[in-house]
Amino acid sequence: SLSSGQPRARGVTSRVDHSSSTRTMAHAVASLSSVAARVSAKSSALRGKTLRVSSAARPASRVAMSARAEITPLGDGDKKGLVDSVETFIFDCDGVIWKGDSLIEGVPETIAMLRAMGKRLIFVTNNSTKSRAGYLKKFLGLGLEITAEEVFSSSFAAAAYLDSKNFPKDKKVYVIGETGILEELDGVGIKHLGGEADAGKTVTLASGQLMEHDPDVAAVVVGFDRNVNYYKIQYATLCIRENPGCEFIATNMDAVTHLTDAQEWAGNGSMVGAIKGSTKREPTVVGKPAPFMLDYIANKFDIRKDQICMVGDRLDTDILFGKDGGLRTLLVLSGVTTEETLKSPKNTIHPDFYTSKLGDLLTLNKVEA
Repeated sequence: SLSSGQPRARGVTSRVDHSSSTRTMAHAVASLSSVAARVSAKSSALRGKTLRVSSAARPASRVAMSARAEITPLGDGDKKGLVDSVETFIFDCDGVIWKGDSLIEGVPETIAMLRAMGKRLIFVTNNSTKSRAGYLKKFLGLGLEITAEEVFSSSFAAAAYLDSKNFPKDKKVYVIGETGILEELDGVGIKHLGGEADAGKTVTLASGQLMEHDPDVAAVVVGFDRNVNYYKIQYATLCIRENPGCEFIATNMDAVTHLTDAQEWAGNGSMVGAIKGSTKREPTVVGKPAPFMLDYIANKFDIRKDQICMVGDRLDTDILFGKDGGLRTLLVLSGVTTEETLKSPKNTIHPDFYTSKLGDLLTLNKVEA
């Protein structure tokens, strides 16, 4: 006989019972739905245009600046001009605010300084393992006074994207990912299966055996999953390949992530890559550098994009996100990108400025004094 997590042989009537998570985030539903509706009807760049998302490759002219562009360190004389030129700072989290569960030096003081100057602060992460509520708990646990409205995660972006597309209430989402995606889908009332419920499932093959999948799955969301396995890969593959119109959504394509402050770990790009390989399909990407979250944020807060500075540690996500969106950009070397990588002739993505860490902005007070 087969366990509940096994594929079945032909003629065997038992099948896996995937129950949707019943957790709710009622406090998020109203605000998310109202804003998502506005976002789906307009882009902050051109009112009246529909929301843009990333799908497959973009033209090279949009992907990067010329390799001949100047690479400028952030000097004391540049800091006041940069801060005065924008009203909003968008910060990446991993590698900018923290590494693993450790705050990066100078972050609390810099956040306090920018708040005192009247700047709007927004925190955006491609990490989908937590919901916005989960990330808020982490911020507060690290002693940072952040509000729920200031936090945006790629798990939220996946749910907001589906909600903005009026995802049918009688359809389901199959999730490769962790609790963050499940909680955000619950928040907009979208049924789901997979995720943590499939963490321990294995596949034992036998002659004539097949795996059944739910024909009501109309989207597969792939986010970072520390319990990814062959069962999940096969189930997602079947849904995308065999369910008519099933959408393939990736929270991000990050190559590596900071699970601890000791080293880099394989990122969600490895999970998405597995599904791309088995389905021969390109996903719709909702996290950085795709424009979805930027358009959402700009519409929600009614911000001009040329009044925003993106601060991040990755060239191909954070800085590209800013460049593609028409933002000012500041690269910090406290995360993934090294100065050697930044200055390499092979690198064609150049920030407006770069510095060692976010806390370097603190000398702005000394310069003004």
